[in-house]
Amino acid sequence: MLNRIVLIGRLTKDVDLRFTATGKPTANFTLAVDRPYRNQQGEKEADFIPVVVWNKLAEHCANYIGKGRLVAVDGRLQIRSYDGNDGQRKYITEVVAETVKFLDRAKEEPLAEFEGVEGDPF
Repeated sequence: MLNRIVLIGRLTKDVDLRFTATGKPTANFTLAVDRPYRNQQGEKEADFIPVVVWNKLAEHCANYIGKGRLVAVDGRLQIRSYDGNDGQRKYITEVVAETVKFLDRAKEEPLAEFEGVEGDPF
């Protein structure tokens, strides 16, 4: 079996870095990924895909990338669920990144690629 996803897109906002109760860093961001065609009005459309990163990779992303930056993400698709306050089952679809490559740069920084060292906790 294979669960692999590769995306190239721009961050829609700055990276949100948090820590679990045990102190593991985790970060979330959303990628805007262009669709390979234009709509009837000739405009490009995009999908907005949530991405989760863990451990050192989360810290690197929070420190070095932000809104508007172009990145490549290599990881796996994850679908999880929980029961909401209203008693309804809620589903979340996200990409768990194993590698994030920075494809553009701020004025003073080199291009970089980071991989998760410890993997995700699941």
